[in-house]
Amino acid sequence: MKDKYINLFTDFGFKKAFGEEASKEHLISFLNTLLPERHQIQELQFSANEHQGATALDRKAIFDLNCVSSTGEFFVVELQKAKQNFFKDRSVFYATFPIQQQAQRGEWNFKLSAVYTIGILDFVFDDEDSSTRQDVVHQVQLKNQCNQVFYDKLTFIYLTLPNFAKSENELETLQDKWFFLFRHLHELDDIPPRLRERVFLSLFEKASIARFQPEERQAYESSLKYYRDLKNVIDTAREEGVEEGIEVGREQGREEGREQGYQQAKAEAVVKMLGRGMTVEDISELLGLTVEQVRYIQADHKASQ
Repeated sequence: MKDKYINLFTDFGFKKAFGEEASKEHLISFLNTLLPERHQIQELQFSANEHQGATALDRKAIFDLNCVSSTGEFFVVELQKAKQNFFKDRSVFYATFPIQQQAQRGEWNFKLSAVYTIGILDFVFDDEDSSTRQDVVHQVQLKNQCNQVFYDKLTFIYLTLPNFAKSENELETLQDKWFFLFRHLHELDDIPPRLRERVFLSLFEKASIARFQPEERQAYESSLKYYRDLKNVIDTAREEGVEEGIEVGREQGREEGREQGYQQAKAEAVVKMLGRGMTVEDISELLGLTVEQVRYIQADHKASQ
């Protein structure tokens, strides 16, 4: 292995850097760059992750940390390596668990502590308008028809890190530096001058592959291979499928032609994903098809061979 430091988008790397007791200061520093002054974290504790990873694809594409600050705020920190169908629905669904968790037996006035979902994404949104599509930080709250915040205790913060394009010499804020490390830590050979603050020196020490015990190194290599394989399968299928769909639509030059093109693109994507060993259930969830539709495409492809 040529890399000197871990890739933070692997399950192993993210947990090593942020999800252990010895690395809590890294998570606190990172989260505080995203939070308002009133919710700055001084201390936190990790809590059980019993609701996360409900499906096989969730467990492959997403890694979650749940934690509670010393002042009572709840945080769901999600590392999402690949975009899933109904991604936003899933995010809202899992945000309800720390809300329900606050229910008290007996007399209770329903007062809730704030809940934050922090989504660290290795992909970009493709369903937003041009004014926000290139943003790195997307903060979402419940608002009324006058664009005023209706409820300030439920906040979703999504980080589309592929949009972060600052170079090492352009890093100014603590937030910049954390974003840079998510994107480039595994590519670095030495600690950059702008990242010699104590919290980052601690991170580099934890992230040094040379310091790993043999079983840790093996676990990391397995996690890295899994990340690369998953990303390659999904990204390749999506890119090739979309390109084919656009081409068919362009050739036919009609709305129905474009629709036919995208349906054909999905069929092509199904075949490619099956060829790379993905399950029917995972393909169904990723592409927004029913299991029956995926099986039909699978059978049709076999019959045509």
